[in-house]
Amino acid sequence: MEICTVGGFEEVGKNMTAVKIKEDVFLFDAGLYLPGVIELQDRLDVKSYSESDLRRVGGIPSDKVLDKLGWTQKVKAIFISHAHLDHVGGAPYLAHRYPNAIIYGTPFTIEVLKSIVQDENLALPNVMKKVEFAKQYTLPNASKDIRVEFIYTTHSTLDCSFVVLHTPEGCFFYALDYKFDDTPTMGSLSDYESLKRIGKEGVKIAIINTLYAGKEASNGSEKDADKMLAETFAKVPQAQGAFFITTFSSHIERLTNIVKHAKKTGREIIFLGRSLNKYVYAAKNIGKCSFYSDVKLLKYKKQVDSFLRKLNKDRSKYVVVCTGHQGEKDSILDRISKGITPFQFSPGDSLIFSSSVIPTEVNIEAREKLDKKLERQGVHLFKNIHVHGHGSKASKKKLLELVKPENIIPAHGSPEQEMELIDVAKEHGYEYGKNSHIAKNGQVFTFK
Repeated sequence: MEICTVGGFEEVGKNMTAVKIKEDVFLFDAGLYLPGVIELQDRLDVKSYSESDLRRVGGIPSDKVLDKLGWTQKVKAIFISHAHLDHVGGAPYLAHRYPNAIIYGTPFTIEVLKSIVQDENLALPNVMKKVEFAKQYTLPNASKDIRVEFIYTTHSTLDCSFVVLHTPEGCFFYALDYKFDDTPTMGSLSDYESLKRIGKEGVKIAIINTLYAGKEASNGSEKDADKMLAETFAKVPQAQGAFFITTFSSHIERLTNIVKHAKKTGREIIFLGRSLNKYVYAAKNIGKCSFYSDVKLLKYKKQVDSFLRKLNKDRSKYVVVCTGHQGEKDSILDRISKGITPFQFSPGDSLIFSSSVIPTEVNIEAREKLDKKLERQGVHLFKNIHVHGHGSKASKKKLLELVKPENIIPAHGSPEQEMELIDVAKEHGYEYGKNSHIAKNGQVFTFK
């Protein structure tokens, strides 16, 4: 079993791992590096870009290392773990390099991928296949003794999975991203029984998300976030002022709870922006959007501007859910804060950030600028009404206990963050350099 750590091993994002079993190669994830994408948007002042644009700013995995290894023509399948852009967003720009590879993903993930391709007017020649959880699939054109399985886990979007490659060399286990939330407000618990089964079968190597591995305290449950939302909604003046709330557009569970609380205000609920539309429609298409009939979705600029004119005249009639919690350029919040829309914030308006700032320099700086502008305009801000979608130290320990991998490689973080997972593994008997490893992007490991 050979592993090439293509991307996501020195940063948070642009995730991709290649696994070679004899003459068959399989790719796990094809994500964007969001700071690179933001840099590109700022430089080009556009929202659409090419593969070469993304490569120039390091916005996608440097998968041409597979050309040098002679692996590119051997890629038989691409497995996408879940629908976040740092895992699926690069697929429309990279999958054409592997035209014979089928793209496998859970139903929500495939719906989001199709939406990205359509929205960006891209061509994706690959067959896409929706998978069921805890079912093993043989892979066309690959050895018949290799199978793939997707195992359900809680995270912060729908249909998230651990991806397991069953091979004669043992299992390859891919654990990006997850949190063991035992009190979710939507869906079931992570599939602990399947994880135990995989552990008994034998895992040769596990790639594991390292974020928050050094954090002792729990990152909380979605049940906790729901309670925080209820308390914050109660603090927002209902009789007057505009009422905005912003969160991750892919977080359907959070959006479901936001709508639940928003309905109690008696105001109309409006969702603004392309990104929210993308994920809400994807959830609706797989029957997992219970709030669809309770909200009005506005996608295009003319629709949004027409609504914002009405909102400016009747501020207390609506709850507005929108994008822009990271201070992203040209998001709804960014444009309103700059005074370039038909609606302007004024003292007495309220804004809930049901999110945290993604800890990259570009996000931190952008969000600080946004907050200062909003505060100058007199907006009452409620910040960090949120729990993280990544598990802390306890989740990492529990995964190691369930799956019992022979070897581990941390991913989805800086080298400093990855050492935190190495330290957790040390508590379970792993030895750094022997059966726990820090990888660089493009590095190759062989496990016998």
